[in-house]
Amino acid sequence: MRERIAWAYEPRSILAMLALAAAYLVAAKAGMAFSLVHSSVSPVWPASGVALGGLLLCGASRWPGIFLGSFLSTLFWQAPLIGSLVTSTGATLEAVLGVWLLRRLDFSAALERVQDVVALILGAAVGCSLVSALIGNLSLAAEGILPWADFMKAVGVWWGGDAMGIVVVTPVLLLLWARQPVERRLEAMALTSCTLLICLALFTAALVGPSSWYIGTFFLFPLAVWAALRFGPRGVSLVTLFLTVFSLWGVMVRLGPSQTELQSQASAQTLVLWQFFIGVGATTCLLLAAASAGRRDATKRMELLAAAVRSVSEGVVICAVTPSGPKVLFANEAFRAMVGLGMVELMGRSPREFAGEMDPETRQRLETAMRQGELFRCQVLLRHRDGKRVPSELQLSPVRDADGKVTHLVSIHRDVTATQELRTRLMAAERVAAVGTLAAGVGHEIQNPLAYLELSLEGAVRSLGQGRAGAVDALVQLRDAQEGAERIRHIVQDLRMFSREGAQERKPVDLREVTTPALRMVRHVLRDRARLEEDYGSVPRVLASEGRLGQVLLNLLVNAVQAIPEGAPEQHVVRVRTRTAPDGRAQVEVSDTGRGIHPEVLPHIFEPFFTTKSLEEGTGLGLSISQQIVRAHGGEIHVHSEPGKGSVFTVLLPAAPEAVTREVPEARAEPRTPSSRALARRVRVLIVDDEPRLAQSMRLLLEPVHEVVTATCGKDALALVSSGQRFDVVVCDLQMPGTTGMDLYEKLSEQAPELARRLVFMSGGAYTEAAIDFVRTVPNLVLEKPVPPELLLATIDAALTPELRQTGS
Repeated sequence: MRERIAWAYEPRSILAMLALAAAYLVAAKAGMAFSLVHSSVSPVWPASGVALGGLLLCGASRWPGIFLGSFLSTLFWQAPLIGSLVTSTGATLEAVLGVWLLRRLDFSAALERVQDVVALILGAAVGCSLVSALIGNLSLAAEGILPWADFMKAVGVWWGGDAMGIVVVTPVLLLLWARQPVERRLEAMALTSCTLLICLALFTAALVGPSSWYIGTFFLFPLAVWAALRFGPRGVSLVTLFLTVFSLWGVMVRLGPSQTELQSQASAQTLVLWQFFIGVGATTCLLLAAASAGRRDATKRMELLAAAVRSVSEGVVICAVTPSGPKVLFANEAFRAMVGLGMVELMGRSPREFAGEMDPETRQRLETAMRQGELFRCQVLLRHRDGKRVPSELQLSPVRDADGKVTHLVSIHRDVTATQELRTRLMAAERVAAVGTLAAGVGHEIQNPLAYLELSLEGAVRSLGQGRAGAVDALVQLRDAQEGAERIRHIVQDLRMFSREGAQERKPVDLREVTTPALRMVRHVLRDRARLEEDYGSVPRVLASEGRLGQVLLNLLVNAVQAIPEGAPEQHVVRVRTRTAPDGRAQVEVSDTGRGIHPEVLPHIFEPFFTTKSLEEGTGLGLSISQQIVRAHGGEIHVHSEPGKGSVFTVLLPAAPEAVTREVPEARAEPRTPSSRALARRVRVLIVDDEPRLAQSMRLLLEPVHEVVTATCGKDALALVSSGQRFDVVVCDLQMPGTTGMDLYEKLSEQAPELARRLVFMSGGAYTEAAIDFVRTVPNLVLEKPVPPELLLATIDAALTPELRQTGS
């Protein structure tokens, strides 16, 4: 408090108070010139506007300056001392209450909001000025200066004068103090010139007669409206001030100093009506200026928002909710680039038209969210006009009106093509890393059958060198060699399933069939750490990617192996269990009796790159990617672990729909062996493979039952067909140098479409992106190398007989 008092009496504060007192005194002197009802009551009182504006600009603490100016002005009309003090108190209280009220209402001196104009007019001008009118007139009446009979009339005149002083003068002080640069200077000069001309016309009309003056006052409105629309509240306040000053001056000059009592009353009524007219006009135009300023500000914000929405990298679509469904109102450039359509082509269309393939559950959830106006997130494929698909991460948000009804939908699409490519590479890298962790064991598994394959073949060669006596031994040794080759083929198939990127198509999968190759991968490494227990219960098929689920199981098994120390396999167990969960989902558990997971670590194990292992043991991506794969299949993965007691990882996946399961046969038809082909006809087969020895081996296999021609490149095969040679079936490698199997298929489709339909592809599994797309769309049979002889013979028969095509792999 002492600091405030000391601050109030600083030289700068004292000068400000004296300046306010002087300004109030000058304005009061001008107002007293219009005292027609009583010498102490004037219908024109600009001093109230000076008081309120001064305290708003300088601070309410400068109120002593207002009190001093009001006290001196009352003394000048020879009012009693007590009356002067009371009247000055009322004038000061009017200004202080006005400042307090406006600040409580978050008043802005710019007057560019309708609420600010309303607060100034109703709160300060109409409300607070009544305080001064009541206090001042009560003081005059109490001291006998004002007859009680004229009390209400005097209160009305005083109240109107103070209110008009605030309406006319305060905005001028507030807006001129801001010192904002004048925009549109030529137009401002034109407005000023017109205002001065109208002011002179009003002054002249006031001298000529009342009828001419009344007609001239109507020019106030067009000028004020012009100022409101083009120059805002500042222009309105200046125009209003000029018109008020000149018109009042003209009225006073016309009335003159010598008036009868009747003329005095008529003049008072004229001034009151004129003040009311000015007040209504000024208030209307100030409201118009504030509304116009608010509209301009809203327009600028909308333009800024529109520019921001247009320039963001994410696709933004705004749809109106209609009875027939959402319709596009706006789409920014990023979304238009995603779908390859212009704004005119998008307007009025349903956003459903741009969504590509979507699983039924996600589509149903999206439709429900759009219908009910709920927040929704998912991934969708946008359909580009050239046919390509753009993976997009969608966020749908509703826009509601004041009643809570959804009127619009805003969807944000983020192109996740690069993210998906990176995720695919990370998954592929993690698959390779998991297999690399088991590289030594896989090498050992291959070395064993490879060793007795070589020994058996060497023994067969020596036995055959002994003539007929060694033929039986050679046959036994060749069968052993065949068994070794079959074991190596299974190992290669397991490696291919876990490492290739093309195994992403979803089909009904039996979890027990996926578990077997994963166990084969870790079995050798597991021998030195724990016993393996398998418990395969009944489990429903799941609609999934076999390779992706295999990666999940392999990651879980690798984690189980690494959680168990070497050297005590009889003390530890790794258990794999499948069963049907109580809710009907397929469930597979991988548990171990290893070191377990600490409770502080457990919440973070699915975070990317989080690992407690050494760099040689893991990257920290295995469990994170496994969780992503399981969630992408609509499932869940849970973990329960106790330090020192091991861990249990549980994977839950939704069962495949019955309609999809019924489409897949329970078991494949048994391939026919050469001995069962007595009734099969002999055909002409063209074998195309860039590996000459493989082509020769297949020729030797097939020649007993078919006529075989070989070619080592696609170009030679096309030359044989073009030369007129007839073939019934073509067995071709999918990927070869130069002319690939895909190129050969395209050429044959043009030259010999019937032969193209009987073309059988073979692949070593090293799929390129083009090969993956080709295999997904081509109707022909595709075999994985190495191909068992029985399967090769059966596939050739299937190629010849359409009803047997499902025999192939």
